[in-house]
Amino acid sequence: MNFIIRNGLPVVSFEFIYQCNRVYLENVLLDTGCAVSIFDVDVLESTGIRIDPINGITKRMYGVGGQSELCYEQELNNLQIGSTIFSRFTLHLGMTQDPYGFDGILGSDYFLKTKSIIDYSSFDIYTR
Repeated sequence: MNFIIRNGLPVVSFEFIYQCNRVYLENVLLDTGCAVSIFDVDVLESTGIRIDPINGITKRMYGVGGQSELCYEQELNNLQIGSTIFSRFTLHLGMTQDPYGFDGILGSDYFLKTKSIIDYSSFDIYTR
């Protein structure tokens, strides 16, 4: 998966697939300082992913400066992010477009699970 630097930040684009429904995410931040991956709930709506108030867990995410955002943590089965297929992945859904301008944020949970190597010389992410 290739990435670009936009406004000084690493940004990637990829296809997101859930239950045979696809959406192309053009503006996802790579954030190794973020513990979890979060995606904009409105952007993923076309895939059939919705906030599950019964099985999901309400969480607060805190960033630099201490501001918090509300999100929902949900475990999903058979999810594909780019070329990587996950039989099970814990996803966070919230608002990322309006406050931050991103379709989502790939966090350390993704990088650890895929054993990713982020190569700034080739602007590529290698997964094992």
